Amino acid sequence: MAGVAVLVLALLGGVGAWLYARNLDGDLARTDPFAEITGGRPTKAVEGALNILLVGSDSRDPDAPVDSKSQWRADTIIVMHIPADHQEAYLVSIPRDLYVPIPESAGADCGSGQRAKINAAFAFGGLPLAVRTVECFTDVRIDHVMAIDFGGFKEVTDALGGVDLKVERTITSIHKPYRTFTKGTNHMDGAEALDWIRQRKQFPDGDFARMRHQQEFLRALMDKAASTGTLANPKKLNDFLQSVTAAVTVDQGFSVTDMALQFRNLRGQNLTFVTSPNSGSDTINGESVVVSDREKALAMYRAMSADTMADWVKANPPKGSDGG
Repeated sequence: MAGVAVLVLALLGGVGAWLYARNLDGDLARTDPFAEITGGRPTKAVEGALNILLVGSDSRDPDAPVDSKSQWRADTIIVMHIPADHQEAYLVSIPRDLYVPIPESAGADCGSGQRAKINAAFAFGGLPLAVRTVECFTDVRIDHVMAIDFGGFKEVTDALGGVDLKVERTITSIHKPYRTFTKGTNHMDGAEALDWIRQRKQFPDGDFARMRHQQEFLRALMDKAASTGTLANPKKLNDFLQSVTAAVTVDQGFSVTDMALQFRNLRGQNLTFVTSPNSGSDTINGESVVVSDREKALAMYRAMSADTMADWVKANPPKGSDGG
């Protein structure tokens, strides 16, 4: 994720890190998700604050339908808001089944299309329509986009020597090789961690549990990346950064060197995870969807745009492990 590489590079400091980061910049795959958006975008309300759309797909997801394996699927959608003071970050998870208006195209007006699950925007029009849909729904201007192949995060996790994740109940994976995850803190390698964060059918809250586990996984990655064991080991650090670079695609304006400089004070403990306010699942037109809590969501995204997320979170503390 953006924060992972940025955090480690920020901790490195010095000219050598800058040169190394510039080389990483050159290795990143690039895309231009903003070119098709011709007008009507939200205005930039606060200079210095940044909103990064993090989109996770999994080209090796065992749940992927065989007949649509070539489609770009979005299983994870997060808006990462970094305030103007660059001292913390707020990561807002948007449920992939959230029922929202999707414009006809990336260049179309916000009210021009149909309502559907938000991840349908990726199938309908790739990253450009996804950016347009998120901006229309949130009225928050997106500054950068990072598309993550979670399949590639197996290598990221292994490069860090695995991560410790909390398992709240003993379950058996529904995917081969049908691992058993035992209640308690589990040390997981890349394959185990990705298998764990794919599980949802064994939990009463289904996809919300999966979102929660993804948040915990990202926090664990950042904590491990910032650990002395990683920073003090040049080979481990290089393996980690190279694996992150291989697993992500970024917009044309994204710069690892700029990010490292601007967010040098960002630390793992300064992350707050939130889920986009919603009223849970419902059935609409025979389809199970997640319904947005219009008033609460509007208030939160207004706070994001105005760079007052700290106040919003204080008034609406995240529940359980969603919180920071």
